[in-house]
Amino acid sequence: MLYSNTKPTESMESMESVESSSSSLPKIILLKPPPIFVHFETQFSRHFHFLKAYESPLPLPSFLAAAAADGVAAMFATANGPQITAESVFDHIPSLCCIVSSAVGVDHIDLVECRRRGIVVANAAGVSASDCADFAVGLVVDVFRKVTGGDRFVRSGGWCSDEFRLGRRLGGKTVGIVGLGRIGSAVAKRLHAFNCRILYNSRNKNPSVPYSFYSNVCDMAADSDVLVVCCSLSDETRHLINKEVLTALGKEGIIVNVARGPIIDEKELVRFLLEARIAGAGLDVFEREPSVPQELFSLDNVVLAHHQAGFTEECFQDLFELVKGNFEAFFSNKPLLSPVV
Repeated sequence: MLYSNTKPTESMESMESVESSSSSLPKIILLKPPPIFVHFETQFSRHFHFLKAYESPLPLPSFLAAAAADGVAAMFATANGPQITAESVFDHIPSLCCIVSSAVGVDHIDLVECRRRGIVVANAAGVSASDCADFAVGLVVDVFRKVTGGDRFVRSGGWCSDEFRLGRRLGGKTVGIVGLGRIGSAVAKRLHAFNCRILYNSRNKNPSVPYSFYSNVCDMAADSDVLVVCCSLSDETRHLINKEVLTALGKEGIIVNVARGPIIDEKELVRFLLEARIAGAGLDVFEREPSVPQELFSLDNVVLAHHQAGFTEECFQDLFELVKGNFEAFFSNKPLLSPVV
């Protein structure tokens, strides 16, 4: 069933607003289009029929109820879309059995409720790790060596008239990595090649890596020249990087975040940067995206990006294949390729 442009006034009219589709393709609910869907919509649509909530005149609960009446069992989710919880989604569509997310992090999905209801969940695990790690190292290099600062300096005509503040050498610095998963491990490998000393904080010590383990992120910050945040967002990691950690990092310390914005207490980060209590930051993510603190725009020691660390042509192609493969597996009653739940 497809949702028409006729706005219903009663529940029966709501169901009548759903037209029959001649398509025999498997149906998938789309609450908000992920960037990967926008990029590959034509290719996706050759394999699946998408019910687009964002194009429907129906309120979301009515939209989901109509989809449930049609037996729709799959959903394509994005981290920058609505939170997927019992109240917002699950209670309105009891037919839902599978959620595939375009993101690595799944903090936008209530996994506990998914387990309780028997809903399987897949993510983009591993697809963007290499690209995120490259970007994280790029931010580290940029903040230390002032690459984008130098670009602005030249474009503004400052080369002939002003003195450009020197950057700092990266080689030999101590890097503390928060979260030694796929991305964190790839960052560690790359920065080790810069002759950096690697420390890490994670849920558990990994005996197979040669890096120094810290169970306390504050202690690690005190021993680090730069912190690179790579962990997933959870109740435990929300505002993990707080006033105490930033204080331990110190006036010469730099922080880079390619994970999730809320892992850092953004108000404290802004305050520490404005008061020169840390040396700089490279930020790809923010606490209330797409909102970015205005105070950061004038700071030359801060490099800003728009949550693009994992966005490359190659990553998008791989992600398309993974998402398509996960849905094909679900509709064929086979195990998901990248299961979370």
